[in-house]
Amino acid sequence: MNETGVQAIPRTRFSEKFGFFTFSTASNVVYQFKSIYYLFFLTNVMMLDVRIAGLILTIGTIWDAINDPLIGFWAVNHKFKNGERVRPLAIWFAVPWAITVVLLFTNFGLSNKLSIALALVIYLLFELFNTFVGIPYNSMGSLATNLDADRRSINVFRNLGGALGAGIGAVACLPLLKAFGALDAKGNLIDSMSSRGFLLAACVMGAVCIIGCVVHFFTTKERVKALAEDDDEKLSAKTVFTMLFKCKSWVLNMLYIICYGVINLLLMSCITYYATYIIGSTAAATAIQAAYLAAALGSSFLVSAIDRALGRKKTMLLAAAIFILGKIWFVINPFSLGAIYVNAITVGIAITITFVMFNTNRNNIVDIIEWQSGRRLDSMVSTADNLASKLAVAGATQLVAVALSVNGFNAKLPQQPVGAINAINAILGWVPMVVAALMMIVIFFLNIEDDTKKMLAEKAEQGLLN
Repeated sequence: MNETGVQAIPRTRFSEKFGFFTFSTASNVVYQFKSIYYLFFLTNVMMLDVRIAGLILTIGTIWDAINDPLIGFWAVNHKFKNGERVRPLAIWFAVPWAITVVLLFTNFGLSNKLSIALALVIYLLFELFNTFVGIPYNSMGSLATNLDADRRSINVFRNLGGALGAGIGAVACLPLLKAFGALDAKGNLIDSMSSRGFLLAACVMGAVCIIGCVVHFFTTKERVKALAEDDDEKLSAKTVFTMLFKCKSWVLNMLYIICYGVINLLLMSCITYYATYIIGSTAAATAIQAAYLAAALGSSFLVSAIDRALGRKKTMLLAAAIFILGKIWFVINPFSLGAIYVNAITVGIAITITFVMFNTNRNNIVDIIEWQSGRRLDSMVSTADNLASKLAVAGATQLVAVALSVNGFNAKLPQQPVGAINAINAILGWVPMVVAALMMIVIFFLNIEDDTKKMLAEKAEQGLLN
């Protein structure tokens, strides 16, 4: 703390940004593999009914949404022996997280009922450990530095890592599954080898989990300390949630994240079905994902410049507009290869901008809440935002599963009925357009910049700024 009351924190080093980059790369490799193949694994390898498979994912995601604030609340009132609150979690739960990733793609060959029960338990454990390793990753952006430029830079590195990881997950996982014998040269399942192939690929994903956690732990450091003298005082759950909901910016940013999660999940979960049953090759999903991820990676380098040129709100509105405009051709002609590629590319661009914006918003919101209440809630803000994201994923996953089921989807059929095809096209087209329109409404009321300026003005009046 310097003489003005502002913590004197040095500029964030490249090595630290690389730590965020590495974890983001690793977690997104795993996330991409899970997003593209897990529902497909349950329905086409374990041969579970699509409604049951969708329900497993939905229950697991709801559980994740429940455990997020519980663990976040625990972290608010907990300190490790080294004085840190969240960073050690990355090393504590690296191995348990990796093990559950492997188990997700393990076909134990049990009866249908036992397979369903075991799949549900494993998925619940996966979401639990995923929360624990996610807390330091999401909280450290505001704890590593109090400089807005460095926080934006960290989020850009996180997004670059995320785009690279998702790209690796989308492009490399298919050859990996082929190499391990799960898929043939055309990308179609080899029934006799699929279980073993998915298991071996999942073991590779587990190793990636551990590497990401270890690098993140040893390259980052908690530097931002709470201003409140009573920082060690235990807070009740009621007090914590009151502090959160008192902050209008946090509430609106959470809704913003929900829209983001729905739009992204709809594309991720349905593109394999689109490739398999409309294009006629499961392998085509890889090329579409590659276009999406190339756009995401390329646009990462432009986000900071766009934000500086347009300001936070206009940048967020631009991303929402790109979501909508990029789907018009697909809605008109969903069977056009050009339309699906334009759809994927524009989602990649808009998702990148949105990701950096809501994470930068989150860092500002932690500061705003501290100013309003006197306590930092880094872990709670992180996990509460994750709750919003995962509720979005749960809802979107259930939407996909129900839409396919009620429209006659049957994994055993080489060709799907017209209703199922129309459902797939709707999920990739006009449904996310509607969500993007709702996102724009939220953005109009989200005034992070104004709230931050007000906070800084009040600090200046009290002599807390240089």
